[in-house]
Amino acid sequence: MQRKTVRGFVAAGLGCTGLMAAAVWYSVTYNESRLVEPMDFSTYVFRPQDLPMILGILAVAAYALCLAAAVVRAAFRARRDPDSAVYTRRVDPRLGWLGLLGFLGFGGFWTYSVDKSVFPFLFFLFFGFFGFFYEGRLSHTFMDERFRENRMRAQLSASRIALGIIFLVTVLLGRGRLLGNLEYTFIAYLAAVSLALALWLFLSEYLLYHYDRDGDGGESED
Repeated sequence: MQRKTVRGFVAAGLGCTGLMAAAVWYSVTYNESRLVEPMDFSTYVFRPQDLPMILGILAVAAYALCLAAAVVRAAFRARRDPDSAVYTRRVDPRLGWLGLLGFLGFGGFWTYSVDKSVFPFLFFLFFGFFGFFYEGRLSHTFMDERFRENRMRAQLSASRIALGIIFLVTVLLGRGRLLGNLEYTFIAYLAAVSLALALWLFLSEYLLYHYDRDGDGGESED
């Protein structure tokens, strides 16, 4: 992604966060906390005062979809690049700041109390975007045989750690109810798996950077 695009997404993310915070404040202060506190949607009747919360929710959802589409589009564009077979893709390290979106996962505790929705816990996956800091430092690097070996080694190590965490969580939570509640068990499992996958994304780039730089240092000393 270009720097201008990255800045646009960061600004849009901050704008959506501010819009959502303002909508919650308005609903709590002037609209009897509608769409904030738990309510029976089977008897829900729209009224104009609900618009700020509805717009805030739609803005956050639209931002998440646009961000995902932009990342996928950038990945396909990099694959079409003729140099992509021998060079790593060009990535702006500042994309790593998108990892802050992982904190949106904590919004799942709020949505669960409102309408039993647990989808926001998947946002913990965005913590894996912190790996862009290290992928950016290896941007457009020539992929020789040593680099490819380091990439496989990094991905294997990251996969072992992430799968180990998922296996451990599955064994522990699969033995029974967490706090006597099956819903809490599912939430804990969903959050743990999302965090494990985010760790895999991050470690794949961090370990590759670590192995590659250590290899360069060792060769320069010889």
